[in-house]
Amino acid sequence: MDDVQQRTDDHGPLAGFTVGVTAARRADELGALLTRRGAAVLHAPALRIVPLADDSELLAATEQLIDQAPDVVVATTAIGFRGWIEAAEGWGLGEALLKRLRTVELLARGPKVKGSVRAAGLTEEWSPSSESMAEVLDRLLEEGVDGRRIAVQLHGEPLPGFVESLRAGGAEVVGVPVYRWMPPEDIGPVDRLLDAAVSRGLDAVTFTSAPAAASLLSRADERGLLPGLLTAFGHDVLPACVGPVTALPLQAHGVDTVQPERFRLGPLVQLLCRELPARARSLPVAGHLVEIRGHAVLVDGELKPVPPAGMSLLRTLARRPGWVVPRAELLRALPGTGRDEHAVETAMARLRTALGTPKLIQTVVKRGYRLALEPAAGTKYDA
Repeated sequence: MDDVQQRTDDHGPLAGFTVGVTAARRADELGALLTRRGAAVLHAPALRIVPLADDSELLAATEQLIDQAPDVVVATTAIGFRGWIEAAEGWGLGEALLKRLRTVELLARGPKVKGSVRAAGLTEEWSPSSESMAEVLDRLLEEGVDGRRIAVQLHGEPLPGFVESLRAGGAEVVGVPVYRWMPPEDIGPVDRLLDAAVSRGLDAVTFTSAPAAASLLSRADERGLLPGLLTAFGHDVLPACVGPVTALPLQAHGVDTVQPERFRLGPLVQLLCRELPARARSLPVAGHLVEIRGHAVLVDGELKPVPPAGMSLLRTLARRPGWVVPRAELLRALPGTGRDEHAVETAMARLRTALGTPKLIQTVVKRGYRLALEPAAGTKYDA
């Protein structure tokens, strides 16, 4: 491994990038994984979870199922099933619920859910190894659902086509709303995340639930920022989803997302560690390798934090590396609406100081500035 690569690795693969986190549950875990790899994290929970003990809808659904037995109960998530049993115990209904669940056909979506079912002292009738709700649906439809009462433990996530298909087959479907989500009590962090995304102050936004994605899009629409947000997601800000269900609200707006092969937080972070550095611009400039990241620059593998105004100037110069960019154009790139070209000189001086290598950017008297791109890079110069 060469010295440049060693210095880059020392900072972590996400050094210089800013990642937005919209999760409410497990946000600390996701934030820690990102920070450990060098990222700056902007946390803005797009939803809040209704505490189970206070959830009147879950209580009503539990009492209904105890009083009127379903034919089938589908357990969809391990944490959701455990939470349901624990909430029932808190209401004094735990034994009654377990007794009822022992009399029905209990289906567990996958191995983790099966583990939670057995931990509660129950035995599942069947569980697919694929963790696929489509496979669960196929089994139910093959058995025949006409006239059957099927309870589905929900977990805040939409189950596209699942409930509709059962009802179309003649089933009565009862939803058990474990971990309902509502808008956050403090909308300020969400607004700050939206502003950062639209202004390209973020390099990526992570989504770990479809409701969070839908909530963020809805808030953007309320503020008149939806077109700008969708444009940002289409070009400069990477939307990263933990899985295909989470991506559905974004895809409905024409947004292409990236997803890990395994729908877990660890693989999601690993995906960002590959995707974001691959999107960064690397240029040979004045004998140095310069990699332009979100809020910092790697110069020969050394991390150089750069103020927002400086990053705006550097990105503008990098769009035409080696060519002279007039001061007027650089002024338009600066945050704000000032008209004094002296602001360009001030921001440029700070940028050079931050980079620590003044010769990376050359002043062309009475014309502007240019990146001192090496001729070997094959880029034409503005003579």
